[in-house]
Amino acid sequence: MDRFENKVVVVSGASGGLGKALAIGFAEKKGSVGICSRDKARLAVVANHLAQLNCPCLAKAFDIREEKVVHEFVEEILSRFGRIDVVINNASLLGPRNEIASYPVHAWEEVIAINVSGAFYLTKHALKIMKVQRSGSIINVSSSVGRKGRKRWGAYAVSKFALEGLTEVLADELRETGIRVNSVNPGPIATEMRREAYPSEDQTKLKKPEEILDIFYYLASDESTHISGEKFDAQNFSVPAVHSQTGKSGETEI
Repeated sequence: MDRFENKVVVVSGASGGLGKALAIGFAEKKGSVGICSRDKARLAVVANHLAQLNCPCLAKAFDIREEKVVHEFVEEILSRFGRIDVVINNASLLGPRNEIASYPVHAWEEVIAINVSGAFYLTKHALKIMKVQRSGSIINVSSSVGRKGRKRWGAYAVSKFALEGLTEVLADELRETGIRVNSVNPGPIATEMRREAYPSEDQTKLKKPEEILDIFYYLASDESTHISGEKFDAQNFSVPAVHSQTGKSGETEI
């Protein structure tokens, strides 16, 4: 049996980039997958890809800033699959690369709402299911600028600091429940968000999202039930050394 057969994995922001790679990766490893995104058309493309892999999938397009709809999404997953084993909080918005003094208020509110409140809503409702199961893995997709602040990263960096804090708070609260919570910094990978941040960068020199999935597979699997509250860097991760891995943050951004 594949390590993710009979496991249900939920990925937010799954219409492209890392989220799409995660959805396809877990489908290829025989997991059942729940995916969401604001982009209905692109999400449908991913859902069709998963269908071709014979993956049991629930795809729903909505704005993750709407708590009621997030709740409905989680309930649909429970109704369809009967459980939730993994939640990957990947939905994210970069926002403008402005200094704080000139940062637009509407952009600040949007980035924080999507990157932080969206993760809170999805986690909060999934936890109601995981607590009954007394098992589960929550993986928050972070960034190096959420571990060491740098100029002109604005709300994006602040939101990733918040996710690191959410990871630590949850890990401590859930220590006796069988549910673990960790964060992963993907590092520089070839995505649209990375291109938006660095428009002149040659992305052919970067890893593709599907090349950094091992840490997500590990944290989602039963092999990592002893690990919670840790910070990992996807590009420094190696499975054989995982028991000594502390996830020290690197200097790469996004």
